[in-house]
Amino acid sequence: MQPYGSPSTTTAMTDVPFSQLGLCDELQQAIRDLGYESPSPIQALAIPTVLEGKDIVGLSETGSGKTAAFTLPALQMVDSDNPVAQVLILSPTRELCVQVCEEVNRLGKHIQGLRAVPVYGGASIERQITQLKRGAHIVVGTPGRLLDHLRRKTLKPATIKLAILDEADRMLDMGFREDMEDLLGALHKEHQTLFFSATMNKQVQKLIQKFGNDPEEISIKSQTKTVSTVSQTYYEVRNRSKVEVLTRIIDTDNPRLSVVFCNTKRSVDECTEALMARGYAADKLHGDITQQQRERTTRKFRDGKFDILVATDVAARGLDIDDVDAVFNYDIPQDPEDYVHRIGRTGRAGREGKAVSFVFGRDIYRLQNIEKYTSQKIERAKIPSQEEVEGKRADQLFDLVKSQLEKEYTRSYRHYIDRLLDDGHTATDIASSLFELLRDAVGREGEKIAEDDPNYKPRDRKKPRNDRGDGPRGKKGDRKPREKNPNAETLFLSLGTSQGIRAGDILGMFYREGGAPDGSVGQIQLFPRHSLVDVEKGWAEKITKKLSNSKLRGQRFRIGPDRMS
Repeated sequence: MQPYGSPSTTTAMTDVPFSQLGLCDELQQAIRDLGYESPSPIQALAIPTVLEGKDIVGLSETGSGKTAAFTLPALQMVDSDNPVAQVLILSPTRELCVQVCEEVNRLGKHIQGLRAVPVYGGASIERQITQLKRGAHIVVGTPGRLLDHLRRKTLKPATIKLAILDEADRMLDMGFREDMEDLLGALHKEHQTLFFSATMNKQVQKLIQKFGNDPEEISIKSQTKTVSTVSQTYYEVRNRSKVEVLTRIIDTDNPRLSVVFCNTKRSVDECTEALMARGYAADKLHGDITQQQRERTTRKFRDGKFDILVATDVAARGLDIDDVDAVFNYDIPQDPEDYVHRIGRTGRAGREGKAVSFVFGRDIYRLQNIEKYTSQKIERAKIPSQEEVEGKRADQLFDLVKSQLEKEYTRSYRHYIDRLLDDGHTATDIASSLFELLRDAVGREGEKIAEDDPNYKPRDRKKPRNDRGDGPRGKKGDRKPREKNPNAETLFLSLGTSQGIRAGDILGMFYREGGAPDGSVGQIQLFPRHSLVDVEKGWAEKITKKLSNSKLRGQRFRIGPDRMS
């Protein structure tokens, strides 16, 4: 091994596409599937260097794309026909191990027979031993657990040809120095080593001097992570109020195109359904949607066929649309890097953009991590009231009518006005009636939420939660207390009076399609956008299963135990 003294340092930025980095067809196909447009600077510089067989020291911050920078060349170097461990990736935490292993599987999905195994403390070592004995080409693990496998001889160092230290500085700070040295010292002398670190401190430098082989340093300078043309705000709002707050902001700001980011596929489905039920033109993207459907949905969104796209991070990769006016973090992302990617969808080409985040409870700590990572303050905003939204809609309605009056073809409807005047109606009455009709046609029914109460405290978890965001029929807002029947279970149904649902519809469906025995359905309480149904104990789960794929008045719905009962 050569000492790490004055390595060659690369800091230049490149614009080369993935196709020119020397990656095989299987990896390029995976890159296209994931929607990556072009390599980040660390990827463009590191991948060719690693493929040349050189050791490298990659200095870049979290969020620079370093995981793919070492994963892609590692995958190319694996011989999937040889069922032995060939790549060893050291990570500081179990969470990062799992994350890196998932990235390995995503990028290596077209490599036949590839197997990657995460190993870390706190999990069954016997299960890990079984997985390793079956044959794993890439092993991702924490230093301590990897050393355990090395001592048990379930990890054979002689077959390792590439060792990768992910976040080397963090592992050293956590006290893994001896474990890391024992692991690297046990490997074959001819292996290749990649050191990735956010900082170059004395401990990292000593490790590189001891185990590096004339490494080439690739340094990526820190850049501004978010654009100045994007205003960033957050609202403290409970999960059950998110849709209402989202629609209030959309109605107030009237963005042309909006992207709503959720952390899970279920959240995407529920948010999209709720928006469409309120009359918004929305569609969705997530991992369960086929690539062909994704492309069709993206094209329709780009063409303005609908206004709101609800998506997960993975599904939205590669979404290249310059006209997105607003990005909503419906769920706060776990990783600050994802936040940067999300809000980068707006404020493009010098246009002003808006990034809005919804937080509640412990989400505030994630938000603080994002602020630290981006070095930017995210301002808290006040939730628009129903009165403010109605005032904004009235202004928009006025502008709409005013612009219509300036169009020539408006005169072609003059004979209708003349007929109404002849019938004795005044011009003022006619105009008022038309405004009323137009308002009803374009307006949307809002809801009262707990956050509207001036005495509401967002972080007061002891405060009784007596509403679901919808009110009972006859009065919006608070959900009326229900007398609890000790012999009944309450089911939640995601359809209500605003979808034209009646108690008789629900009762008939429960007996006919749900298989409920006679007399087993009790109280049915209707709300604008959901319903609550009491059923005899022991029947709730059976009825839920039978109705899981049913429709009521031609509409799909969610059904399950009422979480508030």
